[in-house]
Amino acid sequence: MGDSVDLTGDGGVIKTIIRNAKAGALGPSEDLPLLDVHYEGTLAESGVAFDTTHEDNTVFSFELGKGSVIQAWDIAMRTMKVGEVAKITCKPEYAYGSAGSPPDIPPDATLIFEVELVACKPRKGSSMSSVSDDRARLEELKKQRELAAAAKEEEKKRREEAKAAAAARMQAKLESKKGKGKGKSK
Repeated sequence: MGDSVDLTGDGGVIKTIIRNAKAGALGPSEDLPLLDVHYEGTLAESGVAFDTTHEDNTVFSFELGKGSVIQAWDIAMRTMKVGEVAKITCKPEYAYGSAGSPPDIPPDATLIFEVELVACKPRKGSSMSSVSDDRARLEELKKQRELAAAAKEEEKKRREEAKAAAAARMQAKLESKKGKGKGKSK
């Protein structure tokens, strides 16, 4: 097992890596907030398991940062990578507090979870490629707007030059007519 890390600075959430993720593994992010985990939760005082996904080989899915899990998980899961297994020790103030979660978790219980981060996924209706595609589309739209503005400015300049040229031709015609009229007398 790896070294223990105090994630909160007050001993409230302690993480110990049991198995490291592979190099280059993804972790939770703004683009990948939906997490799938395997876990087993035990009471620190007695070692009794109160919940597990291992018995039925299911995964537990949740969105990070939405308050759908205990605060300790929101804190600890942000530090994990897919494939990593860690022991998370949670003081009551980062778990279920003085209320507990009857009947399985008594008041003021310190909890220990062994958690494996199985997957990080994008929100429903988006995907990593769609997030990247959206960014690329926005950049492309920005470029198109800049090109359109430059083309509009160029067109405006051409019109002004054409007006100036037409005005100069008219002025030249008027002056040539004036000049022809001066020397003629009958």
